[in-house]
Amino acid sequence: MRRTGKKDDPSARERILVAAEELFAESGFEATPTSRIAALAKVPKGLVHYYFQKKQDLLAALVERLPDEHIEPAHVVVPGDVAASLRRLVAELDARNRASTLLSHLLWREADTHPSVKEALQSRFVTVVDQVRAVIQAASTAALPLTRVETAAELLALAVSYRHSVARYADTDETMDREVDFIAAALCAR
Repeated sequence: MRRTGKKDDPSARERILVAAEELFAESGFEATPTSRIAALAKVPKGLVHYYFQKKQDLLAALVERLPDEHIEPAHVVVPGDVAASLRRLVAELDARNRASTLLSHLLWREADTHPSVKEALQSRFVTVVDQVRAVIQAASTAALPLTRVETAAELLALAVSYRHSVARYADTDETMDREVDFIAAALCAR
């Protein structure tokens, strides 16, 4: 909870968040003292605590900075082509992840030790499953068994989540294309 009474400096708060993101990703949450965050942000240490009473509050603020994962199916669906529609969805999700690769890496790293981060990542996973399901259903010209759609949605969401967790280290476009083709073929198989 932020205290009141002092004049807010949004640029200082932003510098603190940027510094925390960089240092947490580099050294980990536990190994990063607030004094290093203050030094990198070029603010007094007390100002870090003015905006974020506890270091955990910094992590919570970073979770809130993740880009929105909601994508309207109409923006990516190619009617009658499930594979093309899923490729477009994955491309859009990847573009949003690229806007926060360092933050995404940091949060995947801290998910095991911070329940709020784990909950945020689980919520994002559910959102991606919902997105994939909606795109499959909108792109398909035939009625598909719900269990098959659900399994495909969860499988592709797992692949996307894994891809985003290692985005700093690997380029997996070709692998993702194969996975999308496999899922689309399995969905449409009679």
